[in-house]
Amino acid sequence: MPSTPITAANSSSNGTAEEILLELVDEDGNTIGTAEKLSAHQAPGRLHRAFSVFLFDETGRLLIQRRALGKYHSPGVWSNTCCGHPYPGESPFAAAARRTHEELGISPSLLAQAGTVRYNHPDPDSGLVEQEYNHLFVGMAQSALRPDPEEVGETAFVTPDELAERHARAPFSAWFMTVLDAARPAIRELTGPAAGW
Repeated sequence: MPSTPITAANSSSNGTAEEILLELVDEDGNTIGTAEKLSAHQAPGRLHRAFSVFLFDETGRLLIQRRALGKYHSPGVWSNTCCGHPYPGESPFAAAARRTHEELGISPSLLAQAGTVRYNHPDPDSGLVEQEYNHLFVGMAQSALRPDPEEVGETAFVTPDELAERHARAPFSAWFMTVLDAARPAIRELTGPAAGW
């Protein structure tokens, strides 16, 4: 992924871990400051900007991923194609494209905004809280996946019925159904009625 002033400012050049800052927002999504990533997720949580991506193949199947076991938050659970946080000053669209490439090794096609959703989801396993103002995006996955094993444990393309069956038997992220339901109008517009979303 090419370096931009924002990504360069948020990456380490000497190999040491630097704190990652998130953009804090008010209830209308206006930026009001920054906070370190982990502290923003500690109970009761601080409202911050996030994004969620839903990519589909040519037949209308949704690409989902199982988060790597090494993730600090919600490891080993299934979730949408990609999700994360823009760097302070980075547009949600740019962040969504950047993280999809970093995690899955692909650049989404026809990536489009699909609205926003505000939620508060505690994670009972970690005690962390997702207090997020989430920007939603839908698009197509039209090239071979090259997942980063430190980010992604497994991927699958699923129909709505296959997703329902998997959701009934496997753990999913606390936010998954909230963001999926909020994105459904845009998903239906992208995939058409035959896909069943």
